[in-house]
Amino acid sequence: MIQWRITSAVFGCLLLALLSGCTTTKKAAPQPYTFFPPEPDEPRIQYLTAFASEADLGRTRSFADYIIGEQKKADPLVKPYGLALHGDNIFVCDTVAGMIQVFDLKKNRASYFSPQGEGKMRLPINISIDRDGTRYVADTGREQVLIYNNAGVFLAALGKKDEMKPSDVAIATNRLYIADLKHHCVRVLSKTDHQLLFTIPLDAKSADGKLFSPTNLAIDEAGDRLLVSDTGGNVVQVYDLEGKYVRTIGRAGVAPGLFARPKGVAVDRQGLIYVVDAATQVVQIFDATGRLLLVFGQAGASTQGEVILPASVKVDYDHTAFFQKYLAPGRQCDYLIFVTSQVGGQKVSVYGFLKPK
Repeated sequence: MIQWRITSAVFGCLLLALLSGCTTTKKAAPQPYTFFPPEPDEPRIQYLTAFASEADLGRTRSFADYIIGEQKKADPLVKPYGLALHGDNIFVCDTVAGMIQVFDLKKNRASYFSPQGEGKMRLPINISIDRDGTRYVADTGREQVLIYNNAGVFLAALGKKDEMKPSDVAIATNRLYIADLKHHCVRVLSKTDHQLLFTIPLDAKSADGKLFSPTNLAIDEAGDRLLVSDTGGNVVQVYDLEGKYVRTIGRAGVAPGLFARPKGVAVDRQGLIYVVDAATQVVQIFDATGRLLLVFGQAGASTQGEVILPASVKVDYDHTAFFQKYLAPGRQCDYLIFVTSQVGGQKVSVYGFLKPK
């Protein structure tokens, strides 16, 4: 496991952001590149870019656009929450628009995924996409999980009236794990017939692994662990896929290593755990045992790379080539980290996890 040192500069930036409140301070001019942790420590993460609309992807008009006319552009994201990647597309849930915006990285285009009729969305919070392209949308407005095929055709809706209030879906080989805010649990369903298998925690009376407001889910790369971001409990709970409690990461607080409003959670191939905190407005990285390694994205650290009311985080290994041009000279990117912000111009921020020099 990589050993990192969290610097006093990082702590200072975080503390400054927490104490500054609504006071207005004059920010220094942005630096060409933003790293976390800042120099003189060895950078592990570089802020690369951010986007909220098709224009931010750098699209230029082609000859065909002049001949046949440009397609109608999608409006910028208003208040994004969850996101998912499939193929060369990034799917972003816009809770205000009540639809999902799709950013095509290859074509530098944005479009809407907004089905009507039985499949119409009300308040899409999170989206998860299976290997075959099947889309699972946690819609808290409808209190259902909506299922669409790879072409966006509506297939089914999981959940009857007052049965649950889903906030996220995690996909395993033959199961669906659904975070249920209404009943303070994770519902585990068969992927094939959608029958309820069991709920997590297995023992609702036990203090270990108890859930209050499970909002976001992640399954590790090995398919061994389920991570549940419990916003109400100010922790991340870890279980195996059979629902057995493994450990708790963090506790309530506003210092590094603690949580005030944890939301998005993700796991990379090394087993490192990424947790968004909407209150302290940072992303914290932990090792598999729950030991804090690094904090990044904090407001006040830079005019670039900060997150404002962050909601979701995703790790991606397949699209580094699209963002190579933003890397500092001499740097190589191992993988990408996407973070959504519900407020501000940097609605989807992109960071690169750097390979050691």
